[in-house]
Formats: sequence, C-alpha cells, structure tokens
Amino acid sequence: MARRQVQEVRDGVELTSLDDPVFDGAGVTKRELLDHLDAVADRMLPALADRPLSVVRARPGQRPFMQKNLPRGAPDWIPTLPVWAESSQRTVHYPVCADRRTLLWFGNQRAIEFHPTLLRTGATGADELVIDLDPPPDGAFAAVVAAARLVRAALHELGLDAVVKTSGAKGLHLVVPLSAPLGVDDAFAATRALCARAEARGPDVATTAFIRDDRGGRVFLDPTRAGWATLVAVYSPRARPGLPVSFPVPWDALDGLSPTDVTLRTAAGLLGDTDPWRTLRPAPALLPEVLLDEGRAIPVPRVQAMHEGKRRKRAGGQG
Repeated sequence: MARRQVQEVRDGVELTSLDDPVFDGAGVTKRELLDHLDAVADRMLPALADRPLSVVRARPGQRPFMQKNLPRGAPDWIPTLPVWAESSQRTVHYPVCADRRTLLWFGNQRAIEFHPTLLRTGATGADELVIDLDPPPDGAFAAVVAAARLVRAALHELGLDAVVKTSGAKGLHLVVPLSAPLGVDDAFAATRALCARAEARGPDVATTAFIRDDRGGRVFLDPTRAGWATLVAVYSPRARPGLPVSFPVPWDALDGLSPTDVTLRTAAGLLGDTDPWRTLRPAPALLPEVLLDEGRAIPVPRVQAMHEGKRRKRAGGQG
C-alpha cells in the first residue's frame, strides 16, 4: 500500500489527506478537524490526561467506529494503560492523551470523539459526580432542559450545584465538583440518589428506568455514570454531520438552545481565549451523608433490570 503524502507537520506529527472528508457525509474535512483540535488543545487536554481513552474513529469510505486499544503502528511515545476487560475476557491497552502532539496524531487518524474515563489512573476516588441526560429518540430538547433543571433543583436542596455542557448529540451532561474524593461505590450511590430525587420532582418529565421500554417518552437520568464509565470530553466533536461539539453552557442560556448550535467550525471562535468549562464550574462541595444513605438503599440499576427481564420472560412464558 502506497504511503500517503505528508502535507503538513505540526509538533512533529506528519499530517496527511487534509482535504478529504473526515467520513462520508461529514461535510467537514480532516484539516478542519485538526484545526479544531489544535485550537482547543490546551482546554481539552486536562479532561484527557491520566485517563484511559476510547475514541470514535473513521476510515476512508467507512462509517465511524469505537476504538479502545491503541492502534497498531502508533508512535511509541503514546503511553498506554493495560486494563482487564471482564466482558471480553482480554486486556485492553488504552491510550492516554496528555499532550498536543498525541491529540494531533489521533486527529490525523480521524479520531473524532474522545471518551476518557471518569476516574483518573491511580485516583482514590471520584472528584466529581456526573449526571447524563438522555432524551427519547423523538424527544424535544426542551424536555432535556426541563430535566436538567429538575436535577439542579435537587442539587440546590442539598447545597450543591453543577456545571452543564451539551453532549454534542441530543443530551446534556451535568457535572458536580466534589471537595473530597468519593469512593467508587459511594459515587454510584450518590448518583442514583440524585437521579431519584430529580425524578421525584418531575416524574412526567424524567425517569431513572433502566429498561428502555419503561421510560414512556421521558428523559432518562442515567444513574450509572460513575467509576470507570466514560463521558465524551468537553470540546470534543461528535461523529455526526457537521461535527457538533460538546460545549459548556451557562444555566441561563439553556432555554432556546439547540444541542447542535456549536460545531467544529464555530467552537474556537466562540471560545476566543476563554475556557467556560473552567470558569462556569461551581466551587467544589462536600456531599451530605443523607444522599449517600439514600443511594445505598437504591438497587443497582443493571442488576435490577437483569432480574426484571428474567421475571418478565418467565411471566410471558406462562401465558
């Protein structure tokens, strides 16, 4: 196979095929992807450093796909973290993206989405809580905003607050900075309890139902975003036409917002020299013990859903 011609070199990284589309139907070239990553690198890298990274890549003529292992032929200066995957019974060699040249190398490999783990490698616990708001397939974004306000009201009741960003797709991500590390089990418990409190405030708008068919067209408050789960990084593009970007939003700017308002072509201009993901964050706070107690009493959603699925299957067989 002929080696692609190098068109440009940035930070020692050879860049190729810059005028080709990122993927079929993207409406964006690889050069534009790299220019965006370069423009936001100093603000995006803190969310990637010291964390196992999964990326969504594309190959010429193919649709985007998720990749966890560092690709073969990658430079030896990209560090990896070996993690045993129980589900696939194999060791995954996750890359770590801690500097500009690694980010540019991934961009040249058509890495579009960057999904770091919520926990840093070697961390004793979580330094933030994450609530992922996922609308139904045909749901209006206004419903996601309404659900986000339910979560914020539940936080305010506890003396807490969150910073919010678009997912770059159809949802929102709320992040609550913590003043003390929270163990993985307690992080899951607190997330379950917070989602349950928000659901109780507006059960016609939001739900914590893990089984999709039970959500009834409501916004899903995901109670499982903790531990080694991943979340698309702030300022990361998404693999959709036009490449919308996950972007911070002030709470008072949510109304009338479209989740695809910010794209790869507009994000850097909107940012200028600012970093709203940093400046909009509330002060880190300590979680009240009552939230942890409530969460510990709530069944683990995946386990509960598994048992419920088996019960329904048995019940259906009896008919």
